[in-house]
Amino acid sequence: MQLIKPDTNLDFVGKIKYAIVFSAVLIIFSIGTILYHGGLNLGIDFAGGSIIQIKFNKAITADEIREALKSTSLGNSIIQQFGTNEFLIRTTESFSDQQVMAANLDQPLTAAFQQDYEIRRVEVVGSKIGMDFQRKAIVAVLLSWIAMLIYVGWRFEFRYGLGAVIAIMHDIIITIGAVSILGMEFTISILAALFFIIGFSINDTIVVLDRIRENVKLNPKKKLGDIINQSINQTLSRTILTSLTVFLTVLALYFFGGPVIHDLAFALLVGVVVGTYSSIFIACTIVLLFENLRLARLRKK
Repeated sequence: MQLIKPDTNLDFVGKIKYAIVFSAVLIIFSIGTILYHGGLNLGIDFAGGSIIQIKFNKAITADEIREALKSTSLGNSIIQQFGTNEFLIRTTESFSDQQVMAANLDQPLTAAFQQDYEIRRVEVVGSKIGMDFQRKAIVAVLLSWIAMLIYVGWRFEFRYGLGAVIAIMHDIIITIGAVSILGMEFTISILAALFFIIGFSINDTIVVLDRIRENVKLNPKKKLGDIINQSINQTLSRTILTSLTVFLTVLALYFFGGPVIHDLAFALLVGVVVGTYSSIFIACTIVLLFENLRLARLRKK
């Protein structure tokens, strides 16, 4: 199945300057947003604390729960509606002791709402564990970038590997920026989405880079810019079909998957769009930049 005609010849290389400006604006805005918010809004997986899921048997508002808990250590906690008469209470307090949780949660809720509620889930993460998890997550992402740089550089050339890794970094920064702009919590689900985006982006990028390498061998005297245009157009139908099917699947999860995977689906939606864009413009731009630098050095000699 082909959505794009085989003889299509869109000038992607001619739009590279606009793409660089567009990407630079997105990256600066993403980093600026994170700095403006004082960092990411870390969930309890990374910051430590407790998350409590409660379901009430009658209609209750978050303000009523907050009023009932205002005299306890949960008074400043974040209370979000999770479903029908169901709420999530997020706090930096660690309620590993049942007696402490009873005094700060069970007793005030019982006094306000009698026994018309059920505690469905309590998750507790210590601050030290959260910090250790942060460190391991950062190391895991960095190691994945290094491993891909080594593999693609060995399998193709260093310039291809560098282009692929910079495209991945571009995708991750913009996705994290989108999460920060909306004030979403950076949880283990978002981290899982980032690893999916890394895999999706590198797969899409390698298809384009591999076609560029093949066409360079077939037309060694042809300008690299023309080869890149030709290669992108040749793989464009495959790129659009792959990205579109993934995007529609994730879109269905976003609207019908429920609040549990809402944040995960949102991060994936952003990552799929940005990953497709970077495979065409960012990775190929780096390859072309290296070629231009090589030609400039030859002219000097």
